[in-house]
Amino acid sequence: MSRATWTVFKRELAAYFATPLALVFIVIFLVLAGALTFYVGGFFERGQADLQSFFVFHPWLYLFFIPAVAMRLWAEERKSGTLELLLTLPIPFAAAVLGKYLAAWAFAGITLALTAPLWITVNYLGDPDNGVILAGYLGSLLMAGGYLAIGMAMSATTRSQVVAFVLGAAVAFLFTVSGLPIVLSFLEGWLPATLANLIAGFSFLTHYDQIAKGILDLRDVLYFASVIALWLFITTVVVDAKREAG
Repeated sequence: MSRATWTVFKRELAAYFATPLALVFIVIFLVLAGALTFYVGGFFERGQADLQSFFVFHPWLYLFFIPAVAMRLWAEERKSGTLELLLTLPIPFAAAVLGKYLAAWAFAGITLALTAPLWITVNYLGDPDNGVILAGYLGSLLMAGGYLAIGMAMSATTRSQVVAFVLGAAVAFLFTVSGLPIVLSFLEGWLPATLANLIAGFSFLTHYDQIAKGILDLRDVLYFASVIALWLFITTVVVDAKREAG
């Protein structure tokens, strides 16, 4: 990480904890994750020492949590008029984009890390495969990064955080449900099977599910890395265009 990126990273990460809002986000996520794991996922009823009932809900939790984290990244800067100030600082433009993104990803990672007591609990109750659980956390973090990159790009398109949230959630939803069997069946009724399978291959679910099961395939990791890189590039283009347009 370059010094310029690190400077922006520290500024952005501190901004998340400058108000109680960050703690509200974290508490809501932890409460919802716990409720879904124990009451909907049947953590105890399953009688298995694993965290599948925890990880299975992450794509749906992130559909709301991650766009909420990302919506302020550029929309707030533009609304408050600090974007111009940020871009006049003697730092590379890409460093500003990367620094803001990494800070938001770190915030999501901190929130995810706070679920570690669940991991400790399942080890206390049984003898889980910790490698599978570790892979689940890795997949969840990568997926959060993908959602976050999308949300950041949507935040760059508007001054309104509400609009940024709605756009981020909508695009992330499309990237999620395209891998569901019901959607795939629908697409196969209208499109050639090859094209339908290609669209399904872009789904976060398709790649996340494999990692969450402990199947750590480099292609799934590269998929998320490519999604993140693509949406960060789009963010750079959009912000640069907005800056030139004034």
